Amino acid sequence: MQLTFLIFLALASNCTWAGREPQPMSLEEGATVLTSQALESELAWSKLLVLCDEVGHRFAGSAALEQAVSWAADAMEADGLDVRLEPVTVPVWIRGEERVEMLAPMQRRLDVLTLGGSVGTPEEGIEGEVLVVSSFEDLEARSAEAQDRIVLFDQPWESYGQAVQFRSHGASHAARHGGIAALVRSPAPSSLSTPHTGAMRYEEDVPEVPAVALTTEDAAWMRRLSEAGKTIRVRLTLGAHRDGEAQSHNVIGEVQGRENPEQAVIIGCHLDSWDVGQGAQDDGAGCVIAMEAGRLLAALPIPPRRSVRVVLYANEEFGISGGKAYAEAHAEEIPHIVAAIEADTGAGQPLGFRIDMRDPETGERDEAATQRVIDALQVHMRLLQPLGADQLVSSWSGADISPLVKQGVPGLGLDNDKTGYWPIHHTRADTLDKVDPRLLARNVAAMALGAWILAEVPEPLEAQRVAR
Repeated sequence: MQLTFLIFLALASNCTWAGREPQPMSLEEGATVLTSQALESELAWSKLLVLCDEVGHRFAGSAALEQAVSWAADAMEADGLDVRLEPVTVPVWIRGEERVEMLAPMQRRLDVLTLGGSVGTPEEGIEGEVLVVSSFEDLEARSAEAQDRIVLFDQPWESYGQAVQFRSHGASHAARHGGIAALVRSPAPSSLSTPHTGAMRYEEDVPEVPAVALTTEDAAWMRRLSEAGKTIRVRLTLGAHRDGEAQSHNVIGEVQGRENPEQAVIIGCHLDSWDVGQGAQDDGAGCVIAMEAGRLLAALPIPPRRSVRVVLYANEEFGISGGKAYAEAHAEEIPHIVAAIEADTGAGQPLGFRIDMRDPETGERDEAATQRVIDALQVHMRLLQPLGADQLVSSWSGADISPLVKQGVPGLGLDNDKTGYWPIHHTRADTLDKVDPRLLARNVAAMALGAWILAEVPEPLEAQRVAR
């Protein structure tokens, strides 16, 4: 009752009364209203339920992604945002059949996911002995053994950034040393026999060989077999292939600023997902977090000083197509983008924001500028203390906004507890039941407050961007 009364007072003090125009809220008043309404609303969960259960996974080039585009545009329009669609060309890759079998020292089918972008195999498949290595350096040292072998990269988990390099580049490293295929231990700290897919890339000067992700359990098992002196033989039959390009869209919903509408705070996520699971944590949760933050800001009696622009990007998983297209289409506006916030690490307990500033000439991290942004925002983080989301750290802000950040736009990544995120990342297990509705609402509040602060403070972050 007390919380409801405080909301009433905050709103009533800003509504038209006795012929007077409503007045802008203070930062504190706006924070009280936004936090309370986010935590009391079930709309974020309702939106995520529809996106996951009725649309499902949303791979680039699929009919499901276009269904999600239409759904998101309709939802944001109903929420009072000015909505438009901007075209994005996305690559199309088809997973096809996946069958990987151990032939020796025993026969057993392995649970795998082909890595995104991988070539397939001939119809009859390919088979060979397996060479187990723990790193690229290990492969280099045993290069003579790799010829005509299937190379398994069984790298222990230290961090996602460390582990994902084998997914991204393992196939080309294997091929460079004569390997005919690559098996990659899924980049995860723990597993329940769930392989993790994800994008991989081929280098131009080496043959393209197939690449699949194994479960962490099977990778560890094959290492033990290798260390015991057993010969491991595997057959791969994969139908993966590229299928040209398709047309999709970035979905944009805007809350026009009351004083400086040309200045914009971007809040975004990626609407696409991998073609397994439901894309609930990655990045369905991020989408409804951004959409609901936009709805709450649009519902304020007086809009913030600057515009807030919700951007749902078309294809992050398979090439950052949406992020690149947005930066290119809005190149002239980049000096007026106050900041860009991305939600793409699930919906665990919000912790704060990762701050990322880059030198626009080199695209390299600018730690001094990053610290200036942290210092400028730190005074306002008291508004997020009730959520436990008041931390500011220097780190990567997100893939979708990276084309903007590389050109000097301050990047903020909504940071969360990722304990439950990495084990299901890019797996069949990324489903709605892994999301806690209460934590989802807290993330909405954190995103709304971050956007509110950046859009409402008298001086934008421009000073931190240009001061060098």
